[in-house]
Amino acid sequence: MNAVDVKQGSSPIILGFPHTGTDVPADIHARLNDNGRMLADTDWHIDKLYDGLLPEVTTVHATFHRYVIDANRDPTGVSLYPGQNTTGLIPDTDFDGKPIWRDGEKPTAADIEYRLKQFHSPYHVALAKEIERVHEAHGLVVLYDCHSIRSHIPFLFQGKLPDFNIGTNEGNSCSPEIASAVGRIAFAARGYDAVINGRFKGGWTTRHYGQPQLGIHAIQMELTQSSYLTKEAPPFAYDEAKAERLRKHLKDILEIIRQTAIKLGSK
Repeated sequence: MNAVDVKQGSSPIILGFPHTGTDVPADIHARLNDNGRMLADTDWHIDKLYDGLLPEVTTVHATFHRYVIDANRDPTGVSLYPGQNTTGLIPDTDFDGKPIWRDGEKPTAADIEYRLKQFHSPYHVALAKEIERVHEAHGLVVLYDCHSIRSHIPFLFQGKLPDFNIGTNEGNSCSPEIASAVGRIAFAARGYDAVINGRFKGGWTTRHYGQPQLGIHAIQMELTQSSYLTKEAPPFAYDEAKAERLRKHLKDILEIIRQTAIKLGSK
């Protein structure tokens, strides 16, 4: 299987989708337990949610599931959130802290090395290539990393997660103009709540690629699945009415990023 699917556009914006993939090779699937085979921690339907919102946008999708290997984790295995519960490069558990592998089938060091080469690296090679291409064309590029998660996960965070979780690595991965523009739209969205650099400050993708001083801006958006799914449980069905309400705000967010990028590029 191809680890990554790329659709090129002429916009200065790239949408990254590291967690929408559901492909699991048969040999890896056989090692998952019944809980793991549910693939519950997928960023369900996020690609559909963003589809068609911005003309000529480039998209980079990881086709493999995060249980194969997580494309948004440091390839060295260093934790994104030291001291907090989180899942690793190849998760041992789901987001509820429950095991996902059959007894004796947890991935080994050799498994990690193999999956880095076959899945993680190809995704990031493709993403880096698109960042270089778009940056060369515009003198600036904005990587907008698309994510979603259940709104209540006690293992990872207390209480309810805000609907819009904007991550900029504490302001280090993108310009303040882009961060504030996105924040204005998200905080003004009626019926939703938002936070910047709360529980989710941006994953490895945001932190690794974001170099605003070089004209490479990266920002992560983690949406609550309650904002666009019928319910946050199997079969994780897409709710058309809820999604359309949310898509209006997401369209405004992508458009304000585009406009801000053009202004920054002209300076």
